[in-house]
Amino acid sequence: MLSLRTCLVALLALWLSFGASAAEPRLTVYTYDSFTSDWGPGPQVKKAFEVQCNCQLDLVGLEDGVSMLNRIKLEGGNTRADLVLGIDTNLTAEARATGLFEPHGMTLKSSSLPKPWSDNTFLPYDYGYFAFVYNRERLQDPPTSLRQLVEDDNGPTILVQDPRTSTPGLGLLLWVKKVYGDEADAAWERLSKRIVTVSKGWSEAYGLFLKNEADMVLSYTTSPAYHMIAEQDHRFAAAGFSEGHYQQIEVAGMLRSSQQKQLARDFLEFMLSERFQSIIPTTNWMYPAALARSSLPPEFAQLVDPSPALLFDEELVAKHRKTWVDEWLEVMSR
Repeated sequence: MLSLRTCLVALLALWLSFGASAAEPRLTVYTYDSFTSDWGPGPQVKKAFEVQCNCQLDLVGLEDGVSMLNRIKLEGGNTRADLVLGIDTNLTAEARATGLFEPHGMTLKSSSLPKPWSDNTFLPYDYGYFAFVYNRERLQDPPTSLRQLVEDDNGPTILVQDPRTSTPGLGLLLWVKKVYGDEADAAWERLSKRIVTVSKGWSEAYGLFLKNEADMVLSYTTSPAYHMIAEQDHRFAAAGFSEGHYQQIEVAGMLRSSQQKQLARDFLEFMLSERFQSIIPTTNWMYPAALARSSLPPEFAQLVDPSPALLFDEELVAKHRKTWVDEWLEVMSR
């Protein structure tokens, strides 16, 4: 039988353990799976923020940005997320209209974005440009325009992402719509013959590309920087398209239902700090939103010029996204 002293010691240890855990707040952030991966920004972001916040940061990795918004809509006010990090400006109007997000009340003091930022609900942390990436040893003559990629029936095979779940997939949908307008469905019908796989998210598609499942993959103009810096591999490049490249600005927003709003604001401030921003270029492989270009690794200067930047107004995307996705789905299901 346990002695009274032993029982008291055990109870004291349990009480101290409970007290310590209760004193440490927890911040839950929904983001995409490549952000939380071992090679993504997540591990470094978690370590750096927890040092300064005396809290536990839980980064929940989902498939992609559209999946995140869909989940938040489904969970509503019962979501356990305090913040969402990884939707983009193609989704912000729709996200704001849900009424689930709370204004951040902050100012973007230092910005390296291509244009001024004025959104009082969402704050940017990085940006980039969609592109088709290829291996120079596998494809010696890549297309030089989106129209050439679409209209060359003997052109390269490609891997793309689903616009219903993926922000790159949605980006490509809008890119095609921007270039082809009302003829976008015909463009998709022609291109579909060379699409090997439509994946739910970016990670799956890029993984298949690295296994040589197709000639090109929908990714970013900055993706080759990963191979150059992390692997010292210069075989990979992004094809520069004469029409320009569709732009993506990734943002974070605070949930109205959060029980940790001050901690959520602390994270948003940290997200715009030099510490967080300096992690982005060589882990998320994007342009940081609040860090000067002069601070980027020299390999970024070797990347393809994405200009002119293509972008639809967020309200226009919110108004037409479902219709445009339905058009795409009808073509792809034939």
